[in-house]
Amino acid sequence: MNIPNLLTILRILLVPVVVWAISQGQMSLALAGFVIAGVTDGIDGYIAKRFDQRTELGAYLDPLADKTLIVSIYVSLAIFGFIPPWVAILVVSRDFMIVGAVLLSTLMGNPLVIQPLYISKANTAAQILFATLVLASLGLKLDLAWPITVVMWSVAALTLSSAAAYLVAWTRHMSAPGGGS
Repeated sequence: MNIPNLLTILRILLVPVVVWAISQGQMSLALAGFVIAGVTDGIDGYIAKRFDQRTELGAYLDPLADKTLIVSIYVSLAIFGFIPPWVAILVVSRDFMIVGAVLLSTLMGNPLVIQPLYISKANTAAQILFATLVLASLGLKLDLAWPITVVMWSVAALTLSSAAAYLVAWTRHMSAPGGGS
């Protein structure tokens, strides 16, 4: 266990705190927890790379922490009426599609290693920005209606584009000779 992994575990432990804060209308606390999670994500990555502290555990924990945080926040914000439910459904469905494709490939004896695509990185950045804007609007009582709307539609477009790109990559992988068919 090293510092980057401990920071990642802290990020995972922050998820229920942020979800609870949203459920209780404590948006300043939710925003603070989300920001702390984001900062620790950057710090753990920096430390892992800079001081050669990358581990196999960290390689699994880091994306798990990221997805747990994003999915939980989107679902919570939708359940409590702070974002349109379709946005959360779109974000969660894309992630389930990717996990399902990886699992199916593995079960079929043709494991697929997911390499983050540029569109996926842009999608993640937009998803984080959208959640931050919504939480900042609610927690700091800021009027961010137009940026929230613009970024929400960007999230929708990027999520759909990313899902399509991964679907194409998975289809090619599975259709290649010896690709599970």
